[in-house]
Amino acid sequence: MSLQDRFKQLKDYTESQIIGQPKLINRLLIALLADGHLLVEGAPGLAKTRAIKVLSESIEGDFHRIQFTPDLLPADLTGTDIYRPQDGSFKFQQGPLFHNLVLADEINRAPAKVQSALLEAMAERQITVGTQTYVLPSLFLVMATQNPIEQEGTYPLPEAQLDRFLMHVSIDYPGLEDEQKILELNRVEARQSAGEGEKTDVMVTQQDLFAARDQVLDVYLSEPLETYLLHLVLATRKPEPYGKDLQGWLEYGASPRASIGLDRCARAHAWLDGRDYVTPDDIQEIAFDVLRHRLILSFEAEAEGISTDRFINELLHRVAVP
Repeated sequence: MSLQDRFKQLKDYTESQIIGQPKLINRLLIALLADGHLLVEGAPGLAKTRAIKVLSESIEGDFHRIQFTPDLLPADLTGTDIYRPQDGSFKFQQGPLFHNLVLADEINRAPAKVQSALLEAMAERQITVGTQTYVLPSLFLVMATQNPIEQEGTYPLPEAQLDRFLMHVSIDYPGLEDEQKILELNRVEARQSAGEGEKTDVMVTQQDLFAARDQVLDVYLSEPLETYLLHLVLATRKPEPYGKDLQGWLEYGASPRASIGLDRCARAHAWLDGRDYVTPDDIQEIAFDVLRHRLILSFEAEAEGISTDRFINELLHRVAVP
């Protein structure tokens, strides 16, 4: 079985367990293949936690969920040195960040010191406690969630920290047919809960995943498409050539991390689709999630009710496709 077939099998199984959220599953797989992290925003009960948990059961690696709260401390994530009275020494006790897949649930409920500890681990792939530095696992993915409804008692992530996330995915409620399937699946699982339930076989090993990442990097991106991708990012910094109305919509555009993210994600999107080349559709499909959290709207745009998604949509219509 080829690596693409293995990932298709993984995708099909995950979609059978997470109904009505194909976009979230696709972005999780892209994040795995592009070696990045996800920020997911959606109302409670949309299977955000369940999605990464089900995915982790099918991948060789371990999973840990961290519930972010206002009283959380950085050591609760990184771990700490524990004193051993029997010999007067200190031993490092690893924290939950030393797992392969980590769910940071409601990341905006923890204060900035805790958020920065997580985001430093995401960027550097290591943590420092005292004078010692500890390397995190080679397979390390963080999926952070935010609740867009309740903002009281939250600590919004600064723009510089948001830029560390590869993608910001916004999900919505499932439709009628999907919700009916959710009810059916829930009844089946309720019957299985009397026993131990079904055990999922590992479909993708870490060796498979690292080999797939190499294949993704080899996906062909033509020079005109690369130029198109860069024009999209540059247009967020200087949108004037694409319309005077766009000029006053943004305070700051996307950083070079956006260019890297678009490149990696477009290749991964094409690879998951069974192709060894990137098309304009791959770039346009992923553009919203890669750029959404990297743009800072002007006060005038916010006053007019203009969203970052609307700005990105305008760019996709106005920047010429090769």
